[in-house]
Amino acid sequence: MHPKWDATPIMLSGNTDCYQPAEQTYRLTRGLLEVCNEFNQPVGILTKNSGILKDKDVLQEMGKKKIVSAMVSITSFNEDLRRVMEPRTTTAKQKLKVINELSSAGVRMGIMMGPMIPGLNEHEMQRIMKAARDNGATFTAYTFIRLNGAIKFLFHDWLYKNFPDTADKIWHLIEQSHDGKVNDTRWSVRMRGEGSIAQMVAQQYKKYGKLYGMNAEKWSLDRSKFQVPGGQGRLF
Repeated sequence: MHPKWDATPIMLSGNTDCYQPAEQTYRLTRGLLEVCNEFNQPVGILTKNSGILKDKDVLQEMGKKKIVSAMVSITSFNEDLRRVMEPRTTTAKQKLKVINELSSAGVRMGIMMGPMIPGLNEHEMQRIMKAARDNGATFTAYTFIRLNGAIKFLFHDWLYKNFPDTADKIWHLIEQSHDGKVNDTRWSVRMRGEGSIAQMVAQQYKKYGKLYGMNAEKWSLDRSKFQVPGGQGRLF
């Protein structure tokens, strides 16, 4: 342990879900959470799966100390769309159950809506936010679709195979939201897009977030409790 470590919060699942099927066997995420709980190390979690409920006990302990918050990713309440967008992930109904159960256990819960795809699922933003709020979520975030690198070709193939009647329209809407391209690496706009379509999505996110009281509380993970188990406590 580096002596100057300042308990900066760490993120589980920033790039890939920490509750993969393999977690049932190896319990790596469980082990990480147990260590973080022992050290009082703040943690944020993002997941698409209900496997997180298996760690409810340790998350509840961490929640009491304000050293954990979790987000559940919800892209659609349309099961046909959910199955082709996110195969083998938890249904939207089950995700709401996760939010409800963990928030009732004292874990601060939120939702990640993404990617929002114009012409496909962006119209569901209000419904998702309301349902999440009704089940105990208090904060939200979203991403607008961007197709960098090889993802561009994979998504194009997926889109035209699954939605042949509307694929052209959806593809052009994505292009309109990224200055005529479908990819964008610019830090300030890559996760939000630009132009009228992206602006409309941003406006409804702001409107419904305010309507349902999302992101209203001032809250942060508590870094002050961190210490090496058995070590001397902090004086300041």
